[in-house]
Amino acid sequence: MSSPPTVQQSTGTHRPDARTWGVLVVMCGAIFLEGIDVAMLNVALPSIRADLGLSTGTLQWVMSAYVLGYGGFMLLGGRAADLYGRRRMFLCWLLVFLLFSGLGGLATQSWMLVLARFVTGVAAAFMTPAGLSIITTSIPEGPQRNRALLVYAGIASGGYSLGLVVGGLLTAIDWRWVFFAPVLFALVLLIAAVPLVPRSPRPAPTGQGVDLAGAVTVTAALLLFVLTVERATHTGVAQTIGTAAASLALLGAFLTIEARSRTPLVRLGILRSAALVRANVTGLLFLAAFAGFQFIAVLYLQELRGWSTLETSLALLAVSVDVVLAPLLTPRLVARYGNPRVILGGLLLAAVSYALFLRIGPETTYPAMFPTVIILGVAFALVYGPLTIAATDGIAEREQGLAGGLLYTSIQFGTALGLSVVTAVNVAATGTDGGPAAMLDGYRAALLVPLAAVVVAAVVTAFGVRRRISSGDVEPGDGADLSTAVVRAPAEPVR
Repeated sequence: MSSPPTVQQSTGTHRPDARTWGVLVVMCGAIFLEGIDVAMLNVALPSIRADLGLSTGTLQWVMSAYVLGYGGFMLLGGRAADLYGRRRMFLCWLLVFLLFSGLGGLATQSWMLVLARFVTGVAAAFMTPAGLSIITTSIPEGPQRNRALLVYAGIASGGYSLGLVVGGLLTAIDWRWVFFAPVLFALVLLIAAVPLVPRSPRPAPTGQGVDLAGAVTVTAALLLFVLTVERATHTGVAQTIGTAAASLALLGAFLTIEARSRTPLVRLGILRSAALVRANVTGLLFLAAFAGFQFIAVLYLQELRGWSTLETSLALLAVSVDVVLAPLLTPRLVARYGNPRVILGGLLLAAVSYALFLRIGPETTYPAMFPTVIILGVAFALVYGPLTIAATDGIAEREQGLAGGLLYTSIQFGTALGLSVVTAVNVAATGTDGGPAAMLDGYRAALLVPLAAVVVAAVVTAFGVRRRISSGDVEPGDGADLSTAVVRAPAEPVR
């Protein structure tokens, strides 16, 4: 058995050079691309529905296909980055992302669009953990890495926020530009990444491969679970039970494969880190809430209120306040109060935000909606970045790709789950009456889902804060002056 983690003193002399910061810029550009790509599509959904004649359920799958491909293959992507080289994985899958984003813009039928989005999500699943692990292996653990990760996470959430506005502008021209614009941005990133991202030493041959069986079973399990939730309101009980049972069986098969595999996709021992588990559960619930809220808010503003895509985008613009707060305010709060307390504060603000939006009516003014949007932007700044640190802090360098993959798997599965749950609740509460009153009832019922999700996430995080206080544990960022401390992971994994 390995000894527990120990705290060692860093020399504090390391400062990232210009090349390292150049790499950080490229990685931030990639995560910005991922965020803006998802957000632009979200605001364009009503226009896509009108052009291709999609139902609400099918419309949800345009979003879910991407996040399921993303979340389902994220763990495989993280493992592949560790085994086959982070630079290689990043560049190759950035190219795939570019190609299939363009294919989505050419789609003329729903199945073409869903397929293109799924493959684009798979590309993001390999590209994102490779990018995150490039950062965490370029900058040693400590204050400099924390600052880099907070900037990285801030750019990610900023891309998601600013994508709403850009999506509105592009959709006003043609919704297909929501797919073509990321192609141009990805091309610029690819050209910049080739000379900037350094060639790391080729991983030594280990005779190990990737756990493809594990990747397929976990992806199928997530897909079936989301399908079960989304179709629960308009299919028979027997079919719902059948797909739910199949999902659980596949999940059990995944765990069995991981426990027996010589090269598991997920080393189950890593889940003994309580901080990592809490970060993943919180990330899942927080993004489920945000995705569900955004989906319903866009439908409410455009389909009930009759706002244009540009008006909708501008209405949600205040969420992007996290672009400013994440790099400027969040690091100071983390240094003073620690990750768990900052995350808890952000979750409580999110709960207030969603509760305020429950007051929407057929003629609610924008000033009445504004508190929800601005508070949600602050909440995002306080939660997203610290979660990234919590999920990777203290993890051995060889498993940074796995840790990043676990976090983003949770985030993407949470996004798909949030979309499916709010869709199911919305459809059930709206019923067959398509009138404005029924639509409003459906939106209000669906908006209870994000509120419930962040409340549960707050309880999970509060348990971690209470446990840390009662045990007297202290780690970097918990308010103590530990700016020169570095938490070292165990020398050998615990199995």
